[in-house]
Amino acid sequence: MNTRWSVSTVAVIFCMLLSNTAEAGYLGLASYRNCGIAEPATFIEAQPLTQTVMRTRRRVVLEQQQVTCYKTVYNKIVENKEVECVKYITESKLKDVNYTVRRPVYETKYRTVNYTTSKPVWETKTRTVNHTVRKPVWETRTKSFTYNVFKPVWETKSRTIDYTVSKPVYESKVRTISYNVTRPVWETKSRTIKYTVHKPVWETKTRVINYTVRKPVYETKTRTVSNVIRKPVHYTKTIQIKTGHWKTEITECPGPIRRRVVRTPGCWTWDPSACRRIYIPGECHVVEIQCPPRQICKRIWVPEITTQEVPCVKYVRETVTKQIPYTVCRWVNEAKQRTCTYRVCKMVPETKSKTCNYRVCRMVTETKTKQIPYTVCRIVKETKQRTETYNVCRMVREQKVRHCNYKVLRIVSETVTRQQTYRVCRMVEEAKTKQIPYQTCRYVTETKTKQVPYTVRKPITYTKVVQTCKTVPTQVAYTVTRCVPRIICEQVPVTICVPNPCSLLRRRFILDCCN
Repeated sequence: MNTRWSVSTVAVIFCMLLSNTAEAGYLGLASYRNCGIAEPATFIEAQPLTQTVMRTRRRVVLEQQQVTCYKTVYNKIVENKEVECVKYITESKLKDVNYTVRRPVYETKYRTVNYTTSKPVWETKTRTVNHTVRKPVWETRTKSFTYNVFKPVWETKSRTIDYTVSKPVYESKVRTISYNVTRPVWETKSRTIKYTVHKPVWETKTRVINYTVRKPVYETKTRTVSNVIRKPVHYTKTIQIKTGHWKTEITECPGPIRRRVVRTPGCWTWDPSACRRIYIPGECHVVEIQCPPRQICKRIWVPEITTQEVPCVKYVRETVTKQIPYTVCRWVNEAKQRTCTYRVCKMVPETKSKTCNYRVCRMVTETKTKQIPYTVCRIVKETKQRTETYNVCRMVREQKVRHCNYKVLRIVSETVTRQQTYRVCRMVEEAKTKQIPYQTCRYVTETKTKQVPYTVRKPITYTKVVQTCKTVPTQVAYTVTRCVPRIICEQVPVTICVPNPCSLLRRRFILDCCN
């Protein structure tokens, strides 16, 4: 608050001191006569004042400029050079390798097995069987049917039909026709034709021709070429080769356990209901049987490491410098002259005349008359009658009787007696012995030899010609147009706003008093 009161006080004192001044500040555009608090400011004094001022402005202008640049053009030169190369030839060899083989030897043996069998014994018996048979008996019977039949009766009748027929009647007539005929009349005439003929006249002339001949001049020069060659160096190194052999192991495995169903011996018992002996079989139970063991051969790989010396070749780079002569062709221009004789043809016109005969065709019209016969057809109607016969069918009913025979089946029962034969089986036990063969495997070790092929790479040195492409750089000049920026300073009129100082002080003082 103290700051605001101090600013307001200074403004009031400043206005009182300058109240008598006619014109003040801001280029004489503002007046301080109305800087009191009691008198309000007018609308014109409250508006800002404008003034035109010249300012310096910098502008960038692009100017085109021709610049000479250089670019590098590479020309390729092909040269032939000899290069030593090494190629490897594969050579196959054989070596003997010993290996062990276990050969199985099989032996057949027999073992005795005792077993019991039940042998069936069949007995034939007879019994009397009474049974009833139903026998079919056919009987023939007759019955009558009454039915109606419609019989056609035809009657012949006649009727008269009137009809009209159109009959053509032809008449011959003649008519006269006039027509014009055009006849050509030829007349022969002649006329004179003048024409111009061009006759050639030849003249001989001479002229001297200057021409330039390009003559080649050859020069022999020498250049130094450095080549890097690969020189083979032979040495020996020791390597380890992983080999091995197969070993056969025999493992004995126990035989599988088989389950077998065995029936105990049965017995014979008397059956009082059937009045006969019946066989009662024994009980069945499961028995486990151990099968004989077997031998399994399994091949196992036994690794071995062998040391071997191998010849090797390595290549060492070596730089060789040599002088290569080459020929340069330079073309030299030589001026020469020669005399050339030529003929000129000039056409001279000459007038001639000739008589030409020609024919003129004139058409003469004549009128002629001719008689044309023609036929006229006229249709005449005529009434006629015809008698037509037709048949009429009338159905008459007639009654008839038909007799039909049919069969009736009747079943008659009859008692028949027959003798039936049947067989009864009786099991008898019997003890037997059999020989069961089985095989036994025994392995025998054998040593064999086989030839194993292996490959050896043999180096061969040879020389071949290789084309080398060499690039020679050349500087070529060319012109480029580019834009260069340049700064230009120029005076530009600018309008600026100048505030009214009296209105500013009045507004500031009113704001301070209101606060």
